[in-house]
Amino acid sequence: MKRAEIQLLLKRLGWVALVLFAAAVVISAMERKDASLAREVHIQIQPFAGGHVLITEKDIMLTIDRSFGHQIVGLPLASINVERMERILEEDPFILDADVYVNATDEVFIEVAQRKPVLRIMDNNGLNYYLDEAGVRMPLSKHFTARVLVATGDIAPHVVDFREREKHSLKDVFVLAQLLRGDPFLEPMIEQIYMNKRSEMTLIPKIGDQKIRFGTIEGAEGKLERLRIFYEEALPYEGWQKYRSISLEYAGQIVCEKR
Repeated sequence: MKRAEIQLLLKRLGWVALVLFAAAVVISAMERKDASLAREVHIQIQPFAGGHVLITEKDIMLTIDRSFGHQIVGLPLASINVERMERILEEDPFILDADVYVNATDEVFIEVAQRKPVLRIMDNNGLNYYLDEAGVRMPLSKHFTARVLVATGDIAPHVVDFREREKHSLKDVFVLAQLLRGDPFLEPMIEQIYMNKRSEMTLIPKIGDQKIRFGTIEGAEGKLERLRIFYEEALPYEGWQKYRSISLEYAGQIVCEKR
C-alpha cells in the first residue's frame, strides 16, 4: 500500500473515530439528562384582558398530580412523559392548548392558553355554562365570572355536534351571538338573548328597557343591519324610552310599539 493511500486511510479512520466519540458524548449526556431530577415546575397561564384567569397554577398542578399519581418535582426526567402531560392538560375544559418542555437546567415549563368564553347559557332546565369561540362547552369558573352575552329560555341541551345540526336552538343562539360579537356597534348594546319554545328570539339591550323581537334565525344579518340603522338614525332623535318594543320579524322593515 502506498504512503498516500495509508495517509488517506488513517484520515478516514480518524473521522470515524471522531464521529463515534461525538456520538458517545451525546448519548452519555442524554443518559445523564434522563437520570437528572426535575428541579422545579414553572406554570405560565395566558390571562385575559385585565389579567383574569379561569384556571390557576394550583388547579393545573392538582390535575397533573392526580393524573400521574405523584408530584413532578424530584422525578427523573426520563419518567416525565411530556406529550402525555400535554394531552391530559388539554382535556381540561378551561384549557385550549398546553405546551410542556424541560430546559437545560432541569426545570419543567408548562405554558397554557385558556379557552375564551363568548356566550353564557342559562336555560330553563337549570343548566348554566359557557360556550367558547368554537362552541365547546365550558363550566363556570370559581376564579372569574366572564362578562359575556347571556342566552336564556328554551334552549336545547348542548351536544358536541350542535353546530352541524340542521335545526338546533342552541345553534341558533350561538350563530346570533357570533354575529353580534362581529359587530363593533351592536355588540356593546345587547346583553341578553331570550329564546321561546317556537325558537323565536328576543334581544335585551343594555340601555333602555324595550324588548327587541328578533324572531327566528332566518335572515339574521339583514335584521341586525336594520337594527343598527335604527339605533344610529332614529333613537338619537326619538330617545331610548319612547318605545316599548322593537320588532325585526318583518322583512325589510322595523315595527315599533310606543309606550
